[in-house]
Amino acid sequence: MITTKERATLRGFANNIPDLVFVGKEGVNENVIKQVVDNLQAHELIKIKVQQNCSLTAYEVCNLLVDSTQAEPISVVGSKIVLYKKTTKKGFKHYL
Repeated sequence: MITTKERATLRGFANNIPDLVFVGKEGVNENVIKQVVDNLQAHELIKIKVQQNCSLTAYEVCNLLVDSTQAEPISVVGSKIVLYKKTTKKGFKHYL
């Protein structure tokens, strides 16, 4: 569990990163979950964009991804989701 100050710090870092995962009309499926897991392992902090043609809201997508990846939700603003999960990669400069 991360603190409010850590969450605010991570939200600031997320302003400068591009969207890495896009959720489209098929919603959250195994491929999207695999992309999220792989990107969290590689980057720790990722931004996800929920497309307009997705039948789920950004909050629903966030809840599904958090449940399936055990990541920490940082923010959901509009159609953007920011997730954080500490990586186990050697030599990685961690955000926190």
